[in-house]
Amino acid sequence: MSEEDIREAVLRVLSEIRHPQTGRDVVGSGQVQDLSVTDGGDVRFSFQVQADDPKGWVRELRAKVEAIEAVSSLRVNVQLPQSGQASPPDAGDGTSVPGRGPGSVPAPTPKPGILSEGAKVVAVSSGKGGVGKSMVSTNLAAALAAGGRTVGLLDADIYGPNIPMMFGVEGRPEVSGEKGQEMIQPMEAHGVRLMSLGFLLEKEQPAIMRGPLISGILKQFLEQVSWGDLDVMVVDMPPGTGDAQLSLVQTIDLDGVLMVSTPQEVSTGDVRRGIKMFERVNTRVLGLVENMSGLVCPHCDEVIDVFGSGGTDRLADEMDLPLLGRVPLDPAVRTAGDEGMPTVLSAPDSGAGQALRQLAEVVAEMLVPAGKT
Repeated sequence: MSEEDIREAVLRVLSEIRHPQTGRDVVGSGQVQDLSVTDGGDVRFSFQVQADDPKGWVRELRAKVEAIEAVSSLRVNVQLPQSGQASPPDAGDGTSVPGRGPGSVPAPTPKPGILSEGAKVVAVSSGKGGVGKSMVSTNLAAALAAGGRTVGLLDADIYGPNIPMMFGVEGRPEVSGEKGQEMIQPMEAHGVRLMSLGFLLEKEQPAIMRGPLISGILKQFLEQVSWGDLDVMVVDMPPGTGDAQLSLVQTIDLDGVLMVSTPQEVSTGDVRRGIKMFERVNTRVLGLVENMSGLVCPHCDEVIDVFGSGGTDRLADEMDLPLLGRVPLDPAVRTAGDEGMPTVLSAPDSGAGQALRQLAEVVAEMLVPAGKT
């Protein structure tokens, strides 16, 4: 379809969405603004939230536009209510559209052109620490690179920058360029371009800083690192729902987020909050990854559910998200992390290695579906 045909299809679908109280459609009422469409099916527009909008309004229009066959990607910038309006209603499933009340967050306003054109950005996040988020990030990046893609890995876990160790890289990155226009050259290992605060700190030096400094570091790592032409950027997020997550979605367009959990309820409960946070800032959650899903006894081959079972499945059903993969407890993962060689490279035939390679294939397909470029 041509750009004009796609545009007409989008407007036609949106014009069918009518406010239950006023009867006006979202196009005629002016809530849909700045619609832009490319021949490749990349659709972007702003949506002006009104105080009396019904629950699930934004989610409904997103789903309808994404269902159009010619639409390859969609970005909706949710605009805040005008001054004097009441706080906006829920966006769906109990999450609030960004507003100005206590605990609310500003709508994301990503800056275009930070990375190379066509680069896909996927964040790997979790609700709590210790679930293997950095391990998943490391192996996802290494597997994508081994498959022939140009991959960058940004370590956004400022307080626990483990990516240098997991890739076996030491030293400091070089800085080049004229004064005032200096660019940091990323480190590289196993075909992946890397940037982490861990490269800039001494081995035992803690990162003691407040939120604004975290935001500044992430902004610098995105804008002042010479990433070059990338196919995929993987971002290893810190646990939780704080400054780093908000700074990222307000700086760059994310193509999706992977949420990593272990099976037990104490983990899935925190992941649920993380999913709600990304929904609140209008960021697509690709699905869940269950880590430490079971330990295969090396003597009898019995699977031991060290952290229980079923929790991630229940969460996936509850949140209507796919469970993209299960990574078993495997000594190969610990060895790989300590030795700086990702499991997908050092032990590709192990249970964890196979699961992680399959996860990378699934994510690659979700980022660039078959038949779409």
